[in-house]
Amino acid sequence: MDENVMGTTAAASDWDGAPTIEIAAHAGTCYGVQRALDMALAAAPQAGESAQVHTLGPLIHNPIVVSELAEAGIGLAETLDDAASGTVIIRAHGVVPQVIDAAHDRGLTVVDATCPYVKKVHVAAERLVREGYHVVVVGEPGHPEVEGILGHAGDDAQVVSCAADADALPLKGKVGLVVQTTQTAQNLAEVVAAITPRVQELRVINTICAATSERQQAAAALANRCDCMVVVGGKNSGNTRRLAQICADACEHTHHIEEASELEAAWFASTRHIGITAGASTPQEHIERAVARIKELCR
Repeated sequence: MDENVMGTTAAASDWDGAPTIEIAAHAGTCYGVQRALDMALAAAPQAGESAQVHTLGPLIHNPIVVSELAEAGIGLAETLDDAASGTVIIRAHGVVPQVIDAAHDRGLTVVDATCPYVKKVHVAAERLVREGYHVVVVGEPGHPEVEGILGHAGDDAQVVSCAADADALPLKGKVGLVVQTTQTAQNLAEVVAAITPRVQELRVINTICAATSERQQAAAALANRCDCMVVVGGKNSGNTRRLAQICADACEHTHHIEEASELEAAWFASTRHIGITAGASTPQEHIERAVARIKELCR
């Protein structure tokens, strides 16, 4: 490890004009994202093959990775109509079950790269429906993962993004709660507090992914001891945006970038300790490129 790049247990060096760089204890691709990437690359056409391979929507929320997959021969299909033949890869966020059925009906080869932790939300939602609960999903309306969850949550399922949304819902009887895997524990707790007094029975299945919680906790701890934070990952990634917000709450000088070329020397002019974290859809090499670029800018 470079002498100016620290592990999470090291202490900042005495100020000598060169800032110390520390990477969060948990940062970058989670198991589900890495699994999806590995499955996609395994399905990519080999040299000389004319096979058609597409992901159904962006495999993960990282534009750089999507471009890299395109270079490997894996195209992007927004709908099944854009993938007339060959192989279609289901994104890590998952889809409604009817989409997979339709792909099979069209004769497409289906590679289901849905994150196993997202599938656990699907199973939980289906169980709540069978047991007679009205399902509420805590998450971002319109997010692909949330749309996929709704496909398993019954016709009357609803989405709330925060406690204020929950206050506006006409709820009664038995309510079952599941959560988008990248939500924060605090937001879930606030929604639960808003719903509990208004229903006869509330069953909460906490489906927040452990990797998400680990990254959020590690980012907050690091931001509290740094004077500048860099968050690496897709601007369209919900979990990365939440990391950036968590860091900004603790560290005023927080910057969210997708690639190292966005870094600016002025951000580090008076810094002593620079923290770096990355969303669950950010490969390790993207973090390494950011570290290398920061070192160049701080010379």
